[in-house]
Amino acid sequence: MGWPIERVDLGSVEYEQAARDMRGWVEQRRAGLAPDRLFFLSHPPIVTYGPRTSPEELPAAVSGLPAVEVDRGGYATYHGPGQLVGYLVIHLRERGPVDIVRWLECGLIDALADLGFPTVRRDTPKGADSLVGVWTPDHRKLASIGMRIRHGVTSHGFAINVDPDMTAFHQFAACRLHDVTMVSLAELAAEQGRPVPSDADVRDAVAAALC
Repeated sequence: MGWPIERVDLGSVEYEQAARDMRGWVEQRRAGLAPDRLFFLSHPPIVTYGPRTSPEELPAAVSGLPAVEVDRGGYATYHGPGQLVGYLVIHLRERGPVDIVRWLECGLIDALADLGFPTVRRDTPKGADSLVGVWTPDHRKLASIGMRIRHGVTSHGFAINVDPDMTAFHQFAACRLHDVTMVSLAELAAEQGRPVPSDADVRDAVAAALC
């Protein structure tokens, strides 16, 4: 699937503000007032969760982590400094049939390979909780994906753990996967004895793969 997608680099944006902006981006795309776009940003610490998430899968009040329900697929995930978030606003009806989630998984895998980190996608067994995302070969989860498609236009997107506070993932059941270890590029780089790629390097690699 190759088509032009405009890259938009933002800084740290409060999640509530980004959610309001995203609704506007979707309306602009639906009305033909903007091209397909990929927005790069980060958020202050927050847990977001889809409507099917159970209360016991969310962080306890004593954790200090705010939690907010969002209008996307998937379950609870963490956003915070050191994590690269990408929101895709694409009009799929203009592009023909496409599995947008698999395309996104494969694009992120290509980007991470260019940075020197081998990763894989995983098929979800029938009846099991979703394994959508990007994984290390030993099945630690590096990137989460949660999207919404309405009237042919996508919103939300992905989050790559570059160098966030990984202890935040100990406060709740990330993606409803109780027995899965979340991992960051910083941890993988330490295992390889190499420097951590910068946020700018990760953005450039992802943009080259997707845009």
